[in-house]
Amino acid sequence: MEALIFLLVIVGVLAVVTLAMAVKIVKQYERGVLFRFGRLKGTRDPGLRFIIPFVDVLHRVSLRIVTMPIQSQGIITRDNVSVDVSAVAYFRVTDAVKSVIAIENVHAAINQIAQTTLRKVVGQHTLDETLSETDRINLDIRETLDVTTAEWGVQVTLVELKDIQLPDSMKRAMARQAEAEREKRAKIINAEGESLAAAALGDASDTMMAHPLALQLRNLQSLVEIAVDKNSTVVFPAPLMSTIGELGTFLARETAAAASPTLPVDLAKTIPSPTPNGVPESA
Repeated sequence: MEALIFLLVIVGVLAVVTLAMAVKIVKQYERGVLFRFGRLKGTRDPGLRFIIPFVDVLHRVSLRIVTMPIQSQGIITRDNVSVDVSAVAYFRVTDAVKSVIAIENVHAAINQIAQTTLRKVVGQHTLDETLSETDRINLDIRETLDVTTAEWGVQVTLVELKDIQLPDSMKRAMARQAEAEREKRAKIINAEGESLAAAALGDASDTMMAHPLALQLRNLQSLVEIAVDKNSTVVFPAPLMSTIGELGTFLARETAAAASPTLPVDLAKTIPSPTPNGVPESA
C-alpha cells in the first residue's frame, strides 16, 4: 500500500512538471517561434500555448522598439580632423523567424554593425558637414543599416547623433573663426551705417543750399541745445562761406582806401598849415 501511494505521488509530481513544461504564455508584444526536433514549425501568436515537453522548443521574440546606445567612436573626418562621435539607434524586429534563424544574437550584431556604419558614414564627411548636416548623416546611417538588418528581420526606425567631441585646439580655432566672422559683420554694418549717414548729410546740405534760411534755423537750434547745459561760454557757429565773403570785401575796401593819394575834404581842413618857424598856426 505504501509503495502504491509513493508511486501515485511520483506520477502526480511528474504530471505537474510535464504540464508546467507544456504550458507557455506568449505576451502581447511577443511572437513565439516553435521548433520540433530542431525543425521550424512556425510561429505562435500571443496567448496561452501548449507544447510537447522535451520535443518542442518555443523561442519568444519581442517586437517592441529597442533603444540601443552606440558608444563613442574615434573617427577621422574627410578633412583629417579627429572627432569622437556617439549616437543612439532605435530598431524593432519585424520578422520573428528571421531574427532567430538568420543570426545568433541579433542585439549584439546590430550593435557592432551600427558602430562600424557610424565610423564609415561620418568619415565620408568633412567636419563642417558633420556639425551642420546631422540630419543627412542620420539618414545615411539608417539607410545603410537597413540594407544589412533587413536580412535579419530587423528594421532600424531611427538613428541620431548624440554627441560630437572636438579636440581643444579645434575648439579654439573655431572660436577664433566665429569671432572673426562677427567682427567682419560688425564692420560691414558700421560701413553701411556710415554710408547711410553720409547720404543723409548730403541730402541735408543740398536742402540748405537751396534754402539759405535753413542754415540759420539750424544755428538757432544749436544755440537752444547749448543753452540746455547752462554753460557760461557759448560758442556760436557762424556761416563759414558768408563770413569768408564778408572778410574778403572788407580787406578789398581797406586796400583801396590805403592806395588813394587824396584825403577826404573834412580831414584836410582839420590839419593846420605850418608856419615859417615850424609852429603850426592855430585855427
